[in-house]
Parts: sequence; structure tokens; C-alpha cells
Amino acid sequence: MQRKLAVIMVGDFVGSTPAMETDEEGAITRIDTILDTVRMIVQRHDGRVFGTAGDGLLAEFSSPVNALRSAIEARAEIAALPGSSGDDMRFGLHVADVVVVGSDLRGDGVNIAARIEASAPAGAIDVSGLLYDQVRRISPCGFEDVGERRLKGIFEPIRIYRVTELVDRHVFQFAPTRSVPNVAQSPRSNSIAVAQFDVAPGAITDQCFLAQGITDDLTLELSRLKRLFVSSRSAATALTTKDPVEVGRLLGVGYVVSGSIRQSGDDLRLNISLMETGEGLVIWSDRIKRPFRELLDVMDEIIARVAATVSGQVEQSELAAARLKRPENMTAYEYYLRGLDHHRLTGVSDTHIHEAMSWFERSMTADPGFGRPFAMHVCSWSNLPSFDLQKAEQQVAHALALDPTDPAAHRIMGAIKMKSGDFVSARYHHIRAQELAPNDAYILGRSAAFYVYDGEPEHALEMLDRAETLDPFLPVWITEERVAALYALERFEDLMRVAQTLPFQTRRTLLYQIAASVARGDVGKAELLVRQALCLDPGLSSVYIRMQETYADASVTESLVARVYDAGLPLTQRNPSARTKSMLTR
Repeated sequence: MQRKLAVIMVGDFVGSTPAMETDEEGAITRIDTILDTVRMIVQRHDGRVFGTAGDGLLAEFSSPVNALRSAIEARAEIAALPGSSGDDMRFGLHVADVVVVGSDLRGDGVNIAARIEASAPAGAIDVSGLLYDQVRRISPCGFEDVGERRLKGIFEPIRIYRVTELVDRHVFQFAPTRSVPNVAQSPRSNSIAVAQFDVAPGAITDQCFLAQGITDDLTLELSRLKRLFVSSRSAATALTTKDPVEVGRLLGVGYVVSGSIRQSGDDLRLNISLMETGEGLVIWSDRIKRPFRELLDVMDEIIARVAATVSGQVEQSELAAARLKRPENMTAYEYYLRGLDHHRLTGVSDTHIHEAMSWFERSMTADPGFGRPFAMHVCSWSNLPSFDLQKAEQQVAHALALDPTDPAAHRIMGAIKMKSGDFVSARYHHIRAQELAPNDAYILGRSAAFYVYDGEPEHALEMLDRAETLDPFLPVWITEERVAALYALERFEDLMRVAQTLPFQTRRTLLYQIAASVARGDVGKAELLVRQALCLDPGLSSVYIRMQETYADASVTESLVARVYDAGLPLTQRNPSARTKSMLTR
């Protein structure tokens, strides 16, 4: 008997019986149109419909993320169909080992997906805890923990998560606006990428945050060296290969750093290698065993060796000037990394906001002289209703007083100044961040937003070009800035084209498409997009636009609001209890 691991999606039309009683032929036509839409989207995401059940269907995917995106897009596109709404279907998703019987799939996993769907309310997308664990780091949406549920015919209770609103800013969302090259690129001189560090077998549990933190820090430190071309942080996470030749081909770099960590007791073992990407030859490799408290000294040593190997003539004075200020207390650094790990997931579940803030606060207490957690604490805090812009500015100012050379703190301060309307100071801090990290694609991409809002969209496009050259795997909430820049330039056709290159739509891209459609006189298209946007986020309103789109020229924001209002987006939230996150920075 053949078996395989698969992601099962079950979708069912809600309320077919009363619809049939009212207008049988009309209901049948409507249901068929909706199911055909779902089939098309399943195929678009490399899925396969393998069965039908009443007024529903069953589909399989090899990718949990593709299955989730399929359900989200299906609900949104159904909402845009004439005479339909996002509540017409409900979905249940589960990942399980299933039995293959011809073209059919059977077994307990299929039954669980069907029971999850049957217990969901109209319009809901419910997923099992097993599937949630697979997608939470790279999900385009947030989730609500519904809790454990006893499903009919299933012995053990199943933890259920419900899809909520789209996530605007999530560091693990990748959406390049250009295709990843399929042919070899000539490596740039003095170019390097840092592959995601692994956790070695036998390590103590919960060390992924440390591996990610080392990858990020090493990339950031190298990007501060003006003589190096460094492919940025998100590329390390996006790449599925560790083959140095393939990394060089995809990113156009001459060298790649890779490694693994293993913490055992008070000791940290770090395996690291530097390879050239022409033939995959190892330039040097090392195994380092140090007490955990000496990790930062090891990092400095690695950075110096890699820089010397790649650029050959990087002076020690430049290394010293480029080096971020380090905390003296390693416990504080470990707290910081744990906070960063949760911070990256703040859009997925609100529990991560509080966890991130708690870890950053521990780091701040453990080492009051360590500036970075003070700044990152503000980023997490900006997602809560209690966020206070004035107090946040004071806290980031304190972080900069502790370390004036931290580019991330300057970028965050620039965002705060822009939110408060001080575009002169905002410009200074964004420029300073770029000076301190000239090869950091993340800094460049985030800074492009400032130039859009300050009336220089052409410069913003140039910065995005540079950022995407450094890193073709930028998160969607950076690449979507190109849509805003094109709107500001009134290049509406280009805007619609670029927006459709994204693998999924965010609230911002939909809002700009709505406004662009109204500006082009296509109100019908704009109205359909409004229905789609409200299906993805029922609480969406002009409140979000005024909070998010902070143009120096207020008339641009008001014109944007007026256009989306003409298409049917409400001025205020329909659900007064709904929370509009400030999403200051990430």
C-alpha cells in the first residue's frame, strides 16, 4: 500500500440548501463558478484536486505554504465574484501521512482536514496545529489560537488555528519583484554571501535563535565594510541550497560563508568555512570551541579573517570603525537574540509581541550599556495599542547615545521622526543608517520608504534597484514599496503590473491598486479590489491609510483616502474593537 506525506485542503460551499430552495438553477451556476475558481487557484499553487464532497472539494499540496496561500487567495477571489462573498466557502487544512489509492487519497489525515473544515464558521480558514508549525515563520497571514477541539470521529483533540488578517511586515516573507536568475551570473569582485548557520546534531534544544542571530550579525558586520559586496540577510534564509556553486550562481557572489553551532553546557562549538563559488573549493575552515561568554570575541575574529581573505587589504582601523558596539554581558546578548527570534514573528501571533518585548527588557536589564535591545524593543512595542511615539523616541535616542554607530537604531529613529512629521531629522537618520551599512539591502529597502513619503519616489526606485541587486530575496513588505513609489509618480499601469508580480497581495498593495484603478477611471475594478481587501481584512478602513501612509505632503494621503473611499472602502473601522497596528518598523 503506497503512502505519502501531503497537505490536505478541504473547501466547502456554505448554505447551499437554502440557496437551492430560493433559486435552484442560479445557485448551481454560482456554486460551479466558485468551485471552478478554487480549482484554478489550487492549480496555480501546484496543488491537485483529488475529490469532491457535496458542494465542496478536496485538494492536495506538497507545500504547506502553497496550500495556505491557495485558501487565502481563493477566499479573496470568491469575494470579488459578482453576487458572491468571502463567506461563501470555508476551508480546513491539515498535514498528514495519507494512503494513495489510484488518484484518490484516503486515511485519517483526510478525515481530520474534513472535520476541521466542517467545524469552521462561514468564511473561515482553519488549520491544524501541525500545519501551523510548518507555516508560521513564512506565513503571509496572522493566526488566532482557537484552542484544542474535539472533532467528530477523531479520538484525540486537535489544536486549531484560524487565519486572521494579512501580515504587512514579516521578515520571512519573500517576494522578489524580479525573477531569480536561471543562468550563471558573473560574480562581483569582493562579493560574499553568508548562508544560514545550522544547528549541529546533538546540540541542546532551542538553539535555532542563536544560529539565526549569528547569521544576521555576521552579515551585518560584513555589510558595514565598504570594500565588500554582501548579499543580505534574507537571502540566507530564502536559499534552499548550501551548495556554494549554486549560491554563487543565484546571487552573483564569489565567496560564501557557512557553518553550524552546537552549544553544550557552557561551551559553544562553532564550525565555519569560507568557500569560493567557482568550483566550490574550501578557502579555509575552522572548528572553534570557546566558553559561550566569549562568543562575541569569536565573531570579531571570524569577521576579521573573512574580510582579510576576501578583500585582502582591509585595514584594521576600518574594521575597528565598522564594528558594532558589543555588550559586555553575554547573557544580555542571548536575551537579545531570543527577543529577535520572537520579534520576527510578531505579525503571525500577538503572543510573539509580548515575548519579544519581555526578552528585550531582560537584555536591557542585564546590560544597560547594550544599545540594540532598547531600539528593537520599540519595534515590537509599535504593534500594540499602548505604543507611545514620544516615549519611543526617547528610548531610541538612549540607544543611539549608547551606540551612535548602530545603523538599525538610526533607521528606527528615522521612522519615528517621519511618523511625527519631522522629515528633516528623519532624512538625517536614514542617510546615517546608509552610511554606516552601505551594503545592507534591508537598510536600503526600508530607507526607500522615506524617500517615497518625502516626495522623491524616483530616488526610492533607485534605492530599491540597488537593494534588489544586493538581495533578490527581499521580504514582500520591502519590495511592495515599489508600488507606492509608482503611485506617487502616477505610473499606474506599471504599478498594476508590479503589484501582480508579488506572490500574494498585502493590504498596502491592494489599497494602491484600488486608488490607481479609480485614477484610471476603472471604478468597477476598484470596487472588486475593495471587496477582496475587506475579505482579507474585514476591519480595513481609511484609518489604516492615515496611520501607514505618512506623506510629507498631506494632500497625497488625502487623495489616496478619497480614491479608495470612492471605491467603497469605509472611512472608519466597521468593527470598533478591531485593532489597527501601527507597524512602525521591523
